[in-house]
Amino acid sequence: MAERAGRGAATRRERWAWYLYDFGNSAYAAVVLLAVYSAYFQGQVVGGAEGSRLWGISVGIAMLMVAVTSPVLGAIADYSASKKRFLLLFTVMACVFTGALFFVREGDILAGMVFFILAEIGYRSAQVFYNGLLPEIASPEEMGRVSGNGWAIGSAGGILCLILILPMIVLVGGTTVVRLSLLVTAAFFAVSSIPIFLWLPERGKPQPLPEGESYLSVGFGRIWRTVRSARQYQELVKFLGAFLVYNDGVIMALNFAAIIGAVLFGLNQQQLIIFVIIVQVTNVAGAWAFGAVADSTDCKRSLSASILLLIGSVVWMYLSRTVVEFFIIGAVAGFAMAGIQSVSRTMVGVITPARQSAQFYGLFAVAGRTSSFIGPAVYGWVAAEAARVYLNQGMAPLAAEQGGQRLAILTICLFLAAGLGLLWTMNEARARATVRTLAVEPGE
Repeated sequence: MAERAGRGAATRRERWAWYLYDFGNSAYAAVVLLAVYSAYFQGQVVGGAEGSRLWGISVGIAMLMVAVTSPVLGAIADYSASKKRFLLLFTVMACVFTGALFFVREGDILAGMVFFILAEIGYRSAQVFYNGLLPEIASPEEMGRVSGNGWAIGSAGGILCLILILPMIVLVGGTTVVRLSLLVTAAFFAVSSIPIFLWLPERGKPQPLPEGESYLSVGFGRIWRTVRSARQYQELVKFLGAFLVYNDGVIMALNFAAIIGAVLFGLNQQQLIIFVIIVQVTNVAGAWAFGAVADSTDCKRSLSASILLLIGSVVWMYLSRTVVEFFIIGAVAGFAMAGIQSVSRTMVGVITPARQSAQFYGLFAVAGRTSSFIGPAVYGWVAAEAARVYLNQGMAPLAAEQGGQRLAILTICLFLAAGLGLLWTMNEARARATVRTLAVEPGE
């Protein structure tokens, strides 16, 4: 495992480099996942209930690929002190294929799926190594605040990118401008990521490879030893199990928000962008508020409160019938989701050894991406199959599609509630104590 260099606390510039990366990659989430591409793919590239099914499959494939590769790559990054190299590789991948989405037109279903899957793999994989740098710039006592700051600043980046593309879509209109917004997003992401590669040094020191070993074999070996020693981190395992389930609900809500808005409430592209801006604004407040709660109490309480708030928001969405309600629900849900995602990231940092941060964040990604393969596929399948049943019962196509979407919304609640129940079984205080007492690496 790469040893940590003997340097002091991170400088203000180093932390801002870390924050600005979130500033850029949140633009990808805001435009590609939330406001623009998801609705464009579902409604224009594919169309109808089948668009929801294929969108869910595309998200699921990307998540599964990340789940398979990220643990080993995380272990290799820790051992070789190469978190930033992997971060650069996957950031370039995300930016290039986000830009390639510009070429996806109506009916280009295969290209629309492939380019998105590759962009999503880059975006999600990069987060493993970006998150793995958090313990290098913040102590356990301040991780909640630093992580919350990063999430809040990141949300501001999503807002700014949406504000940049909104005038083009309002004034010009048409699908060409929608596709052009994806090029703007790719450039925004790329430029914002530059400081982390220039200003934030990697504090780890690479260890020499044992004779006859390769980084790949070392990576698999480290993962195997970590799995074998899981009994030392029982509370972490409980948390990852809970995260695997409740994160599904978050990913489903994020990836289908624009589709829900377009299908159930008839929102056009401009309205969807304004909706997501509102969500991102409350995201900033939520990241700050729940990060402060995590530091002043503990992560588990902060997470529980944010999950309960999101469950309430989803139930309200199922019952709602007006556009005004949908916008208010989005504001509340954005506040809650920021807490869930930011504090989950913090939890991993405070209950795992700092020397294995990328490796454990790789396992964290496995939990999130494996579950995320299931949730979007379930949502898309329920929405499409329910719509088919309603059509066979004689309902009009739009009414059938709306009925399918409304029924699929309830599946979000199921994942959130089940994950919350699992979260309540873990003991955060015991997990923190384990990290303090286990000063040696697993298997050593």
